[in-house]
Amino acid sequence: MYWGKIIGTVAGLATLKPWFVALGLLLGHQFDRGFAERYNNFERQGADAGRLSEEFIRALFLTMGHLAKADGRVSEQEIRAARRVMHRLGLSPARVRKAIAWFDDGKQPGFPLLQTIRGLRRAGARNAAQRTMFVRLVLEVVLAKEALKKEERALIWSICNEFDIGRVELAQLEAMIRAQKGFQRSPAGDRDAARVRGAYDALGMSPDASNEEIKKAYRRLMSSNHPDKISGSNPDAAELAEAERRTREVRGAYEMLKARRSIR
Repeated sequence: MYWGKIIGTVAGLATLKPWFVALGLLLGHQFDRGFAERYNNFERQGADAGRLSEEFIRALFLTMGHLAKADGRVSEQEIRAARRVMHRLGLSPARVRKAIAWFDDGKQPGFPLLQTIRGLRRAGARNAAQRTMFVRLVLEVVLAKEALKKEERALIWSICNEFDIGRVELAQLEAMIRAQKGFQRSPAGDRDAARVRGAYDALGMSPDASNEEIKKAYRRLMSSNHPDKISGSNPDAAELAEAERRTREVRGAYEMLKARRSIR
């Protein structure tokens, strides 16, 4: 992570004072270090997503719906981003339906945002990691479109105030998500997306499938394609080689999706 150092150094150079350059580089380094630590924390948190309470999920999608509607219109990008969060959290089909209903409820006029956030904190979102995860997931949805309006930023900051998240931490979260968006739009991001699509195809699944459906497809394919399963029919060398290739393909596809979607 180096964007903080670049921005800090450029800002220092603009003053034409060497000590401002050094100060900008130092501050940028501190930002990048915090950015990297935050990123690594979220990678670990993803594995615990299945342990989130019903209160957390409810407040999360209510808040997403409210912020998405804050500018008067919910964009297709925001809807797709909310769907991605549902899949990453490994919600069952029944919980996905609930999440959609909560998202819609949050869009209604007069939605009590601060009461919802305070209720969540009282109900269980007491640790800092979970509160930060909440803000990050909300940001992933509202930053799916090109720009945030002043009213939306004010709402996000009100949530951060309730969760004791400062402006530097919020800036790190936003920078992380924007960097991820930039990667997704790059040639490397295109290649990565193609690998993920290939993994879904290998399992005969679509990105809309639930985690449980993906696990069942993996087990079924491993059972039907494993070389040990066809050994009783006296397969020739070519059939065994194909069974081994297909088994590797299915296992590799599942491992990729397991990591991406925090499948437990």
